Amino acid sequence: MDRQTVVLNGMKKPRFDPELRPEGETFASVAHTRLRGEIISGVFSGGEKLRVRQLCERYGFGISPVREALNRLSSDGFVVQSDLQGFRVAALSLDDLRELTRTRAWLNERALRESIARGDHSWEEAIVISHHRLSRTRRWLGEEASDGVNPEWETAHRAFHTSLIAGCQSRWLIGYCEQLFDMADRYRHISRTAAARRSRGPDEHRLIMEATIARDSDLAVSRLVEHFQKTAKHCEAAFASGPQASSSASGHRARIA
Repeated sequence: MDRQTVVLNGMKKPRFDPELRPEGETFASVAHTRLRGEIISGVFSGGEKLRVRQLCERYGFGISPVREALNRLSSDGFVVQSDLQGFRVAALSLDDLRELTRTRAWLNERALRESIARGDHSWEEAIVISHHRLSRTRRWLGEEASDGVNPEWETAHRAFHTSLIAGCQSRWLIGYCEQLFDMADRYRHISRTAAARRSRGPDEHRLIMEATIARDSDLAVSRLVEHFQKTAKHCEAAFASGPQASSSASGHRARIA
């Protein structure tokens, strides 16, 4: 086996160079960030067993940093810990997706309404800039969803949604919305093909931006919630017909801490 890959659960996955650790970050923090990102993006699927020693080999860290990362991810709701079975990726389910979508709608509605009421001109400007960047960034690395999601689009997409609620003046509310965004991203990544085939209608992000900048709370909230629900419907269709359905049968649910 070459030194650029490691076998996990019978599958080859890229090995990381621990020397690339950002300055000021601990090994546990780097392991947490990397594993969390790979769970969200679907590198590790729902219900997949996470073996500590294999993760140590993958990331080039010792047992202590990897265990600390797994414990933190368990608290975050991305990993399920069992005394008998060790660590597993929290499984996905249709019931969880629907509950998650409802909860995102509730919290983001409050955050958006508060932002519209309290946000200043800098907040408005940040929304316009973040939408501009999103609209000018290619979603896929190639022409098809199978080519993979463009990381720059993912960053721009998250920045846009964060900018909408950044004026609510509540770091707690923003934090909860960000956590739910990550949870929802796990489902969105399994529906990439459905998203690529989705008929091109109006730019939903632009419509949300315009209503928000116009300070029309009801319309902005309606468009944002509809955006969440449309995405969830595509996720449901992809989830119901894909291999994820069987992996969720164990009944493990991602906890929202």
